[in-house]
Amino acid sequence: MQTSSTLSPQSIAPPPLHPRHPRGSHTRILLTSVFGPYAQDDEYGSRKLNPMELYHNQVTRTQGPFSLRMFHRSWGIMMIQANILAPCTVLDFPVRERFIQELKDHEYDVIGITAITPNILKVKHMCALIREHQPQARIIIGGHIANIPDLIERVEADHVVRGDGVRWFRQYLGEDVGRPLNHPAVLSGLGARSAGFTLKPKPGDTAATLIPSVGCPIGCNFCSTSAMFGGKGRFINFYQDGDELFRIMEQLEQRLQVNSFFVMDENFLFHRKRALRLLELIEAHGKAWSLYVFASANILRSYSIEQLVRLGISWVWMGIEGKDSQYKKLSGIDTFELVRELQSHGIRVLGSTIIGLENHSPKNLPDAIEHAAKHDTDFHQFMLYTPIPGTALHRELTDKGVMKDENEIDPADIHGQLTFNYNHANIPAGTEGDWLLRAFNREYERNGPSIIRIARTTLAGWKRYGHHPDTRIAQRFRQDGSNLATTMPPVIRAAIKHFRQQPEIQQKLRAILRDIHKCFGWRSRLAALASPIVGKKIRDEAKRLATGWTYEPPTFYERNEYRMDTPSIPLCEYAEPACIAAHA
Repeated sequence: MQTSSTLSPQSIAPPPLHPRHPRGSHTRILLTSVFGPYAQDDEYGSRKLNPMELYHNQVTRTQGPFSLRMFHRSWGIMMIQANILAPCTVLDFPVRERFIQELKDHEYDVIGITAITPNILKVKHMCALIREHQPQARIIIGGHIANIPDLIERVEADHVVRGDGVRWFRQYLGEDVGRPLNHPAVLSGLGARSAGFTLKPKPGDTAATLIPSVGCPIGCNFCSTSAMFGGKGRFINFYQDGDELFRIMEQLEQRLQVNSFFVMDENFLFHRKRALRLLELIEAHGKAWSLYVFASANILRSYSIEQLVRLGISWVWMGIEGKDSQYKKLSGIDTFELVRELQSHGIRVLGSTIIGLENHSPKNLPDAIEHAAKHDTDFHQFMLYTPIPGTALHRELTDKGVMKDENEIDPADIHGQLTFNYNHANIPAGTEGDWLLRAFNREYERNGPSIIRIARTTLAGWKRYGHHPDTRIAQRFRQDGSNLATTMPPVIRAAIKHFRQQPEIQQKLRAILRDIHKCFGWRSRLAALASPIVGKKIRDEAKRLATGWTYEPPTFYERNEYRMDTPSIPLCEYAEPACIAAHA
């Protein structure tokens, strides 16, 4: 067999030329997410079990009125919009009728759609609507759905973009690919709701979204994000060093009036040199910033707890995966000890566990679920072990011949919360969703509401660092604990009454409330008198959920500064890298 070094030049196919749009930076572009409503079962692939809510979907799914409800914007298309010189409009979370109206009202040269794999029927339908109303427009598909190998034929698109959409669009428009990146100025969550209350945050209450890198240096075999950016070990740093990142964060702080950042980076702390330089700048400028990060256990252990606290790490999403899992990121690490240590320093932990690993069976799954629940993390995500197209796991199971035929499954149901798209060696088909539900229920009945566990961990940090001699650190923990004396006491007292049939949960809740009263005295006791009002809200929310009530995000419609024909459309906002801002 020939190797690449022995092939003749004639036998090597030239690399495909990157497509170019003839209008260049005059190209009129619409970027959109798939249409809603989302939390319903319909012919377009919406599923009530797969709402447009990260936490309620995968983390607090069975916590009823205490479930954390919120929405997150489609950050990828916002990043593209902020970094091209062509007139670009973003339509985020439209309903079908709103999308059609946009096609009728405004003419575009390019229409881009971002989606995940279960949305393929929606993407196909949107492509058909574009062909009907704007046949001249070129259709570009991106997001996780781009991992489907033959997507372009399935949905009749012109181009499919895997990986870095900013770079792709800049090339497509004939722009400078290496130009430094602006960063969208957007809060990380919107419409936050729990215990029957939709929160109306004050400035500083919600974190800004921060995207330093994409891809993943670890590259777990099931990870769709890793696959989308080239596989294991492949990643792209949007901001190479701590200086670049700090400049972006300062602008986001000013524009959005925030003191915290939800860092959308698969393993932020892996980039150690950047993180430690950022720490130097944070300390030099006296920033009492909080960072919410994704980090693997082995990388967390490579930092001292003092470094994590000084850097402002106050929330960690960490893969626990499963008992006896073989992932190197967990090798030799006592995850129970790590979780306890982080929580004792006020660092809230969202643990993530997989149901349906290769070794899982009805015999050992109860023990695996109990193993996860015993971590008593502040939040806990459960997902089915799912081979998404493009991932190493998908290739592996395809080679083994265990993937289900497409006529056996509906792609809209392969979202990690219902069913396998392959034949598991040990788990009978159709029971996997029940096991997942059992995991959520057991974790909740053992540990109670996540929103109150957060208070417990935040209080631990406040007690430990609220009077720290470093005023920057003390200020951060006081900011994190600003609602402990006022908001939480009536919620906890109402929750104690709600869980009257579960004495173990009541005992935990009473201990947290006593601790808050001990720290804050009469203020917290006075606030707790509002518990009857909160209790009614909780009961009303439970009744609302029992009737099938669902939650949907609002529609967003924004333009960049290069679209000047319709000034009534709100402008997108973004932070500029230092080398651009310096010349402003």
